[in-house]
Amino acid sequence: MIFDPFGDFETCGYLRNLALEKDPVIVKRLEHASFTTGIDDAFAPLQKKKTLTYADVLSTHKMLFEAMYPWAGQDRATTAPDIAVSRGGVLFAHPKYIQNAIEHALKLGNDPKIMREKPGEVMGYLAHGHPFLDGNGRTIMVIHSVLAQRAGFSIDWASTDKTEYLQTLTKELHDPGKGILDKYVEPYIRPAVADLKEHIAATKGLDGGTGDADTIRGSNNDPAVQAEYKQQQLKRDEPGKDA
Repeated sequence: MIFDPFGDFETCGYLRNLALEKDPVIVKRLEHASFTTGIDDAFAPLQKKKTLTYADVLSTHKMLFEAMYPWAGQDRATTAPDIAVSRGGVLFAHPKYIQNAIEHALKLGNDPKIMREKPGEVMGYLAHGHPFLDGNGRTIMVIHSVLAQRAGFSIDWASTDKTEYLQTLTKELHDPGKGILDKYVEPYIRPAVADLKEHIAATKGLDGGTGDADTIRGSNNDPAVQAEYKQQQLKRDEPGKDA
């Protein structure tokens, strides 16, 4: 089923992309072109910042995907505030608490000691926030790579198996803070690379061509969805536990 939170796929294409394109293969190709075109502009301001903020996550997404989507840089609290979004059985953060989830991840990640000790946990919290309707993985990868570089290391994502990584990330999302993803990435930790653009470009799967698609779990007003949010947040440390 097509992910269509705006309800206008037939007239405006996938997620109102600027090309009005509906073909998923072409959409992914256009997304990747936007990403590779914007990656230099995305990294430049991040590497000048002392600490990364939620605003930096939004601006990174905008620079990476503004050639593709008119809503680039706008989170789900703006673009889809009333729906619950999930993927592969994982319910992502309630739109109202996306910023809280990402800021919690950045609080951990901006501390070099914590980042060195818990790089997988930081990635898990960033992934749980899932701020955007598309382009989350690539945006988070850019943010995480900068945090890692500042902590004195890089993760050799090119050597990981994407399917295995996504399976482990799903386990981390279901059971956060238990070191699941930390253990997975440990063998791939390397000294910090200087050229983050080249480092990210070598990572497999950034063309978006594989993996599950987002789905609409339901309305955020649905009592069953609200109950799922509450159960989810009982496992988490970030603020904003009541959806």
